[in-house]
Amino acid sequence: MSDVTAFPVCTHRPTCPGCPRYGQPGIAGAARRHLESLARDTGAELDATCAGKPMGHRLRARLMVRGRAASPKIGLFQAASHRIADIPRCHVHHPLINQAAAELRHALRASAAEPYADGPHRGLVRALQVVVERSSQTLQVVIVANDRDAESAAALLETLRERLGARLHSLWWNGNPEQTNAILGEHWRAWQGPEAVREHIGGADVFFPPGAFGQSHLDLFERIVAAVHAWVDPGMRVVELHAGCGAIGLGLAARGHEIAFNELQPAGLRGLELGIAALPEPRRAHTARLAGPAGEQQGALAAADLVIVDPPRKGLEPPLREQLRDRPPARLVYLSCDRDSLARDARELLDRSRLRLHRLTPYALFPFTEHVETLALFERA
Repeated sequence: MSDVTAFPVCTHRPTCPGCPRYGQPGIAGAARRHLESLARDTGAELDATCAGKPMGHRLRARLMVRGRAASPKIGLFQAASHRIADIPRCHVHHPLINQAAAELRHALRASAAEPYADGPHRGLVRALQVVVERSSQTLQVVIVANDRDAESAAALLETLRERLGARLHSLWWNGNPEQTNAILGEHWRAWQGPEAVREHIGGADVFFPPGAFGQSHLDLFERIVAAVHAWVDPGMRVVELHAGCGAIGLGLAARGHEIAFNELQPAGLRGLELGIAALPEPRRAHTARLAGPAGEQQGALAAADLVIVDPPRKGLEPPLREQLRDRPPARLVYLSCDRDSLARDARELLDRSRLRLHRLTPYALFPFTEHVETLALFERA
């Protein structure tokens, strides 16, 4: 039985949709049963759930901005609506994220910058993105504006810069003038500070520009990286698909493995470029960047001993799934953020294939939600 008194009481009303299982440790029962079913069907070993600290773990947040300049609301959309659940004192956020949201409230009032309104598609400030850099305990802050030109937000940005002071790693303007549910737009301007947050993960420096994907629970994610590295034998040639900024594979390159990184998004490719450049020169020579869709990397896959995949929620692209099934590497490591796409891909990978699903390890990377991150190890029979 869970001990909800072990966690501080959430006072936000209406209830924030970000923590539908607030106070319940581990992963959801439905997620665990789903993985148990997959393990039974495939003969895989299912490990106990790995969990990290639930409070203050979130180092990344995207928060919507609505309301009025005099009384802004900053938080998450309530379910199936564009109404904001205002969350000024979120317990799962790193405290610096709450501070950034509080300072933005002050800056909105001081600059009279109007929050965005969805229906009429007016107002300036749409969203706040915040990333905490662990080593410096500073904030990479992005203000998402309903404009193509950063000058309309200049007064707000300057006020926010002054208020955050030494807590600020970097400040960015992002323009998203389209009437869309996408949070970030295509327009960027660096207002102040370094190009990327720098984290040390798995033995290497990893760089995250503001438009790149990164995990929000880095302490627990580091345990995933360590597990992946333990499955890479000396001399193995490695390909990492959907590599992002290289948070998993750069540590392997630092240890001397030959590794090719595949990524599609420009911000992820830029992060990879910075991470590879930070490696010692002899190690850099054993890396390669493969830009483009993961499903088009047939040549690199054919030469790989071990393939790492970390796809988006929809799972593996059909051409990639087919090649891995028909010409499997010695080992395939699959990191999944969606249990349904993992189950589908696993069953198709095993169908008439020499691959076997050896191990499933669930991680409570998203505490108090229905989601589970699963690390799967396939081996060629």
